[in-house]
Amino acid sequence: MTVEARMNALLALVEADRARRCAAIEADAAARAATIVAAAHAAARARMRDAFAEERARSDERIEAVGAELATRRRLARQRRAVALLDVARTALPVALAARWRDDDTRAAWLATVLTAAAAVLPHGRWRIAHPDLWAGREQEAFARAVAAQTGTAPEFVPDAGLAAGVKVLAGVNVIDGTVAGLLADSAAVGARLLHHLDLLAAGSGGPG
Repeated sequence: MTVEARMNALLALVEADRARRCAAIEADAAARAATIVAAAHAAARARMRDAFAEERARSDERIEAVGAELATRRRLARQRRAVALLDVARTALPVALAARWRDDDTRAAWLATVLTAAAAVLPHGRWRIAHPDLWAGREQEAFARAVAAQTGTAPEFVPDAGLAAGVKVLAGVNVIDGTVAGLLADSAAVGARLLHHLDLLAAGSGGPG
């Protein structure tokens, strides 16, 4: 083999080695670039997910705040409505009770309720019955017989000019107050029962509860 042929063969080997090395470097660079691009895409997706999550969280907070404000406004509106209804009812209730006392049937039921309450808690003996001045006659006699049937003793009737409707039953220091003032004395309980009945009426009429 001539010197020129040997030189050409050596150059061919060097060129082949260079080509292999270049190919390896290019492949490694391509792999590194692909890794960098993939990492960049993953980071971008993560940032996007975080941004979406933050926006959802802010949106949820705004919705929750609006819901809380709406609930507060509704609660305040119900409270204002309740106060207004109670003001009207408390003004009208004594008048309505007085009207029930003037009605024979409802007065009889009223007296029976007072007697039942008194019989459940008052000691037997001679009860005193405080009553309006104009309440007398056969109805009072019938009530006296009913009391005597419970206690074994006829009661003492005490007219009270300060009473317009209802009766008080007194046994010593114990009292069952079945007058209008007595029935309305526990304003909190009366208010709660009024609201309950007003809500039932509103629900029955299809109005707001």
